Amino acid sequence: MKKIIRSIQIIALVLTASVCASSAYGQAVSPNLYFNIDWQLNLPVADDYANRISGWGMQGEVGYFLTESFSLGAFIAWHTNNKYIDRQTIYINSSSAVTSDQQHSIYQLPFGAAFRFTPDRYGLVQPYIGAKLGANYSEVSSHLNIFKVSEDKWGFYVSPEVGVTIFFSPEKKFGLHLATYYSYATNKSRVLGYSLDGLNNWGVRIGVAF
Repeated sequence: MKKIIRSIQIIALVLTASVCASSAYGQAVSPNLYFNIDWQLNLPVADDYANRISGWGMQGEVGYFLTESFSLGAFIAWHTNNKYIDRQTIYINSSSAVTSDQQHSIYQLPFGAAFRFTPDRYGLVQPYIGAKLGANYSEVSSHLNIFKVSEDKWGFYVSPEVGVTIFFSPEKKFGLHLATYYSYATNKSRVLGYSLDGLNNWGVRIGVAF
């Protein structure tokens, strides 16, 4: 499963890099196109399975302004959060148990549609509000010494977002992207007696804009 997850991460990065190159070219052709590629800081909330803030994430987004202020696009992101658990005895079932420390991990790969409302997209500073809707793949796992217990799930993903794009020149070919977001996914998992009913996250994104 680790190889599968690594492959998904590589594919996601290749796709975002490809879209980045094509959108940078497309910006010269159509001023209605935009693209962001971001580093992501993420904090799981509402559960304590792997509730440590983490910078192990990225996001890529491309969109097109259908009107003066409203845009429709697509996004893909990935993130991993971890938490270390001290050595303890874990009861697998009524007849077996294991004593070990643990490394809890939650890996998420959301992707889908992105919507934005930008009141003034002609200025050098362009604040916006947005939302993302789509699917979310997750792997919830626990590493116990040389053993690993995990569960893969799919769920529905929704994420409101507030952000700003700051361009460095009137041509608006390159700029800084900042955003804060909340996300919820319906993924449910149960690993070693730990139960997760939905995945809640809060985070910030810092990246570049084209």
